[in-house]
Amino acid sequence: MSSTPYVSGRVSEEDHERARAGFGGGPDGNEQLTAATGVVLIVLLAALGVTILLIGQLTWLHFFLGLLLIGPVALKLASTGYRFTRYYTHSPAYRRRGTPETWLRLLAPLVILSTVVVFVSGVVLMYDGPAHRDPVLLIHKASFFVWVGATALHVLGHLLGLPAALRAASLDRGSPRGGGQTGGIGRAIALIGAIVGGLVLAIALIPDFSIWTAHLSLIDHHHR
Repeated sequence: MSSTPYVSGRVSEEDHERARAGFGGGPDGNEQLTAATGVVLIVLLAALGVTILLIGQLTWLHFFLGLLLIGPVALKLASTGYRFTRYYTHSPAYRRRGTPETWLRLLAPLVILSTVVVFVSGVVLMYDGPAHRDPVLLIHKASFFVWVGATALHVLGHLLGLPAALRAASLDRGSPRGGGQTGGIGRAIALIGAIVGGLVLAIALIPDFSIWTAHLSLIDHHHR
């Protein structure tokens, strides 16, 4: 007789793990989602860097990309936070996978704090406008440089494992493996949803860029 997954009317921990893996792919799926989100962030941050070099002409694009980034950044924080939570709530699968390097764990609070400060200060700046930009602009600039530095170190710490995770993600078609789905569809929905969510937010708030674009147009007119 086959063993039953139920003990005293309760589903076993193994069944819970299997159900979670069916949607997200377990630790492997979490790693793939984090890696794919990281690539999206690298591309968007490179574009954001161009707007910083040409901030006078591309202020509107700087705000647009900053708002667009909110979706993927939130997903990245959620995926890494989920791994952290599952490990410290003693999930067998995540405990077997282990934790990142100690220095990466020590760096994580700085990454999270600087992420929150840079995006919150950016949104506040967008609404306050150029006439009331101090001291929020200083906070935004300082937190941005801290964020870029901390994030760069974070990316470097995971760089060696990035190709393998992306390769696994590209090969994953959601086919059955080990008695359960690999969760590729769930991860695709999460990533696309984060990008679309950020895009919708950015498009919806385009009218709020006008306080900055009008101010910069006026300065440009006076300099001619």
